[in-house]
Amino acid sequence: MSDTNKPSEEESLIDFPCDFPVKVMGVAIPEFHSCIEVIAKKHDPEFISDDTKHKISKTGKYVSLTLNIHAKDKAQLDAIYQDLTDHELVLWAL
Repeated sequence: MSDTNKPSEEESLIDFPCDFPVKVMGVAIPEFHSCIEVIAKKHDPEFISDDTKHKISKTGKYVSLTLNIHAKDKAQLDAIYQDLTDHELVLWAL
């Protein structure tokens, strides 16, 4: 396959700006939600925490949050994913 068929680093399959769901999982402790909200607002000042969906695991030990981020570009999404995955309370982010 030639390199001409591959998207360049500057190209994206996402049309920006857009609303983009980011899913984050961590241990179900009170600090988790507030820490994730701080990270989301750092990268998206218009982030509305009331729109966040949360789901508790069957055992009640874990919680997943789905954040609705208004993404302006790929760099913004890369930065939020980096901050989320670097945080000690986050198990994974998709």
